[in-house]
This record gives sequence, C-alpha cells and structure tokens, in this order.
Amino acid sequence: MAITVIVHIMNADPIVAEIDSLPTPETAFLICTNPRTRAGKAVPYIEREATRVLIPWHRISFVETLPSEEDMVEIEPFFRD
Repeated sequence: MAITVIVHIMNADPIVAEIDSLPTPETAFLICTNPRTRAGKAVPYIEREATRVLIPWHRISFVETLPSEEDMVEIEPFFRD
C-alpha cells in the first residue's frame, strides 16, 4: 500500500508523492512515485513523463506523511441536548 507524503526539498517548493514504505536509516535517497505539486499540477523541474523520482536525503529538509483511509477513524462528536 502506498503512503502519501509531502516532501520538503531545500530551496524548492514541496512536492506531493507516494512511497511504497517508510525509509530505513540506511537509505541514501527517497523513492517517490507520481510526483506533483500541492495543487496537483506537474512539478516544473521534473519531466512530465517521469513516474518515479529518486531524491537524495541531503536535499530533503523534512517529510510529512498524510493519513490514509485506513488511518481515518470516524469520531462521534459530543453534543449537548
């Protein structure tokens, strides 16, 4: 199952992509599939035909993981009568 992430690259706008699994400490780069901007458009510095991008860790500031449908739990709201 793919994990949707926001990758914050140094001196560039963040990109949204999917990764297959969380990286281990030994990995030298992050393998991202389906890279796009936050608005869902093509990333200007990546070719439109590219479906997989390898980003070296020394270029990444930090990575955010977004919740999947399985992570979303319906919470019953509390209310007063």
